[in-house]
Amino acid sequence: MGFKGFNFECIRKWCMNKVINLVVVAAFLLFVVIIILAASIGSNSPSIIANSNSVLSTKKIGWGIKRADNHEQPDLGAENKRIIDEFNGYAMGNKDKPYVYLTFDVGYEGGYTSKILDVLKENNVCALFFITGQFVKTSEDLVRQMIDEGHVIGNHTSKHNSMPDISEEKIKEDVMTLHQEVYEKFNYEMKYIRPPKGEYSEKTIAYTNSLGYKTVMWSFAYDDWDNNKQGREDYGKKKILDNLHNGEIMLLHATSKDNANILEDIIKETVKQGYEFKSIDEFER
Repeated sequence: MGFKGFNFECIRKWCMNKVINLVVVAAFLLFVVIIILAASIGSNSPSIIANSNSVLSTKKIGWGIKRADNHEQPDLGAENKRIIDEFNGYAMGNKDKPYVYLTFDVGYEGGYTSKILDVLKENNVCALFFITGQFVKTSEDLVRQMIDEGHVIGNHTSKHNSMPDISEEKIKEDVMTLHQEVYEKFNYEMKYIRPPKGEYSEKTIAYTNSLGYKTVMWSFAYDDWDNNKQGREDYGKKKILDNLHNGEIMLLHATSKDNANILEDIIKETVKQGYEFKSIDEFER
């Protein structure tokens, strides 16, 4: 039996059409997959954020440290340290460098910020001020002074909401409303953020990273924020000086009258003990 009756040209064309159709379908499916992935990655409010290993946790964590004696670096806690390191945040610097990074939280103007700024200027110390929306609204002149005198301005959010308690949409609103306001009023673009109340989760840090911010926590703080616990200048001075350590990120509240009164002594004694105040922009791990 021969092949005389077969039309090989028709068979060849039929096969080619099948191959072309399969290629077109495959290309279309690949295009759809790419579009879906791009939409997922580009979304401003992703429901799930994942790193290379696992889905990020939404568990609320309150930042806390265990102080050490003899000016040794404190214990940040394994979970705190893991998360802050993984997301490239700052909490404590190089253990071999006698550097101190001075930061202030300024949720509102308590009447002491001007004095604090004067002391910093007289002693040539650059600080990082974390401000809120309320502070910007009531104290534009002080924000301008901070910027003009070379200090760094950080984002403490517009309304000081605990980030793990609100949606990503609300986090974005709190962070970027203040960001835009500071940019429009002062032509200054903030890049550091401190979570209100020191409360965060893996997911909130990842999300604020995606908004262009680096998280800055602290390796020393004390109960200076409590207005009912003022008039304890000796207590505050001792607490601060006893806990000086290499790479320290010091958190003080500018709403504290005690801090305003003891700041110059703190700066001079810190330098006398061999430490050097550094800008957060000079941070060394």
